[in-house]
Amino acid sequence: MSVDAELADELVAAVSTWVDRDVISQSRALEQADEFPQSMFEQMCDFGLFGATIPPEYGGLGLDAITYARVVEELSRGWMSLAGILNSHKLAVAMITRFGTPEQRSRFLPRMLDGSFRASFSLSEPDAGSDTRNIRCRAELDGGEWVINGTKMWVTNGMRSSLVMLLARTPDDRITCFAVEKAPGERSGGLTISRKIEKLGYKGLETVEMSYADHRVPHANLLGGDKGMGEGLRYALSALELGRVNIAARAVGVAQAALDAALAYSQERETFGKPIFAHQAVQFMLAEMATKLHAARLMTYDAARRYDAGERIDLEAGMAKLFASEAAYEIATDAMRIHGGYGYTTEHSVERYYRDTPLMIIGEGTNEIQKLVIARRLLERMRERG
Repeated sequence: MSVDAELADELVAAVSTWVDRDVISQSRALEQADEFPQSMFEQMCDFGLFGATIPPEYGGLGLDAITYARVVEELSRGWMSLAGILNSHKLAVAMITRFGTPEQRSRFLPRMLDGSFRASFSLSEPDAGSDTRNIRCRAELDGGEWVINGTKMWVTNGMRSSLVMLLARTPDDRITCFAVEKAPGERSGGLTISRKIEKLGYKGLETVEMSYADHRVPHANLLGGDKGMGEGLRYALSALELGRVNIAARAVGVAQAALDAALAYSQERETFGKPIFAHQAVQFMLAEMATKLHAARLMTYDAARRYDAGERIDLEAGMAKLFASEAAYEIATDAMRIHGGYGYTTEHSVERYYRDTPLMIIGEGTNEIQKLVIARRLLERMRERG
């Protein structure tokens, strides 16, 4: 993909400036109130972020994964939840762009440009989280429509989205993906928001349970058309490679914010007559934090570049997600320790970083699952080399 480097740098710089000017100062109050950041969402729309990775022939900017990762990093440096508003939409864009029929791409992608037609991603179920093959949500063909029944969990943006990329099991016992159009809100036909799930962190955007009771979806919305029958899990896992780049980039952004806060505080806080930065123990912590952050960023950008080159990146994206998320958790913890008692209060943002980082360890496949994926892919590559 050929991308205008100047345009990419300009967009990242504009987002970074906005984060410094507006997001950082407002995010704490919104996060503590668990309030959706409507004005920030509107600014993200104005930046064109929802259409940033949509191909130009459908009206998008056609930006590459490395630019997307940089944008996500900047958003997360200000407030990680902003990247969550964007991620499920981008997963849907990737799935439709890669696997949709020409008609589906023409019908959906131009509507997904400005944020008014946002998408969510629905794979997990109460008994099918990491075990994706245990999906029980079912789709039965009735004339020219599919009738959906089942319950889905952990649907980020489920309430405000207009499109849901839904994975369901068809009568042949295969998993297929459907593009479910809905009216934003708590009910749309046979689709309801069963409940909003309260979370430790990742505040400001909804994570919901969604229930389907004889909800009808046109056959034309089966992703990939007839060729997409039984291909839903492959389509989803392919899109989740980009999702893991997103998670890794989020982790880098939160880790950067935690390191910045720790560095600043270490020069302001004095003990025994000198700033705590002057104590060797604190210097050692900061040096390790910065080194982990640098490594996490390089791994994330490497996975994004490979994605742009069209490579299979389940190994690299898994490694980046695993390392960056664990590093972010450790860096946030050390930032809290450097702040001492103040780090445990809501007066400083480090307690939010500490609450937000576990999401990256769990999201888009737990790190334990990532280790299995990495190990199996290593074996595959060894066999491929003979």
